[in-house]
Amino acid sequence: MICFIQVLLLILGLIIIKNAAIALFFYREIKTAQEKDPAAKSFIEILLLYQGLHALVAFRAAHFFYRIRFFFLARFISQAARWATGIEIHPGATIGKGLFIDHGMGVVIGETAIIGDNVLLYQGVTLGGTGLAHEKRHPTIGNNVVVGAGAKVLGNISIGDNTYIGANAVVIKDIPPNSTVVGVPGRITKQEGKKIDVGLDHIHVLDPIMQSIDELEKRIEKLEK
Repeated sequence: MICFIQVLLLILGLIIIKNAAIALFFYREIKTAQEKDPAAKSFIEILLLYQGLHALVAFRAAHFFYRIRFFFLARFISQAARWATGIEIHPGATIGKGLFIDHGMGVVIGETAIIGDNVLLYQGVTLGGTGLAHEKRHPTIGNNVVVGAGAKVLGNISIGDNTYIGANAVVIKDIPPNSTVVGVPGRITKQEGKKIDVGLDHIHVLDPIMQSIDELEKRIEKLEK
C-alpha cells in the first residue's frame, strides 16, 4: 500500500513538473491564447485543456529529434500528437513564437512550411504542399497572419505580414503584406480601403467578385428604368 502511494506521488510530481515546464517555456503561446480566444477563462485552463498548445509542445519535441536526424522518433511523436489532438504538424516544419491554433481539429502543417510569429490558425486549415520534388513545397506564412477556418494555403508561396485569409479560401499565389484574401481561388479584397482589423469580423469580409456583380446589377437596373 505504501509503495502504491509512493508511485502515485511520483506520477503526480512528474505531472506537476511537466506542466510547470510547459507554463515556463510556452508562456508566450499561453498568453496569446488568452488574448485571442474570448472563451479562454484562465491560464490553467489553456495549459491543461487546449489541444492547440499540446500539439505545439509535441511539435517542439518532435522538431528537436528531426533536426538531429532521429526521423522515425520525430514522426512517432507527431503522429501520437495527431491522434491525441486532431492536429497534424510535420516535425520538419519551422514555427515561430506565439502561434495559436484555435480549436484546431483538422489542421495540417506540411514538412517545409514556415510560420512566423504571432500567427493564428483556425480549425481545418491546411498549409499544404504541391509537387513531389524534395525541395520547399509548402507555404511561408509571415508575422501576425490570421488563417480562417477551412482555408487552404498550397504550394511554395509567401503570405505577407499582417494578412487575413478568410474562411474556406484557397490561396495558391503569393500575397503581399497587409492584405485580406477571400474566395476560391483566393482574391485580395479590402474593407473600406483598409485591411480587416484584428477583431476578426468574419461575416463582413467583402468579396471583390460579389462587389463587382452587385455594381453591375445596379447599373443594369438603372438602364432598365
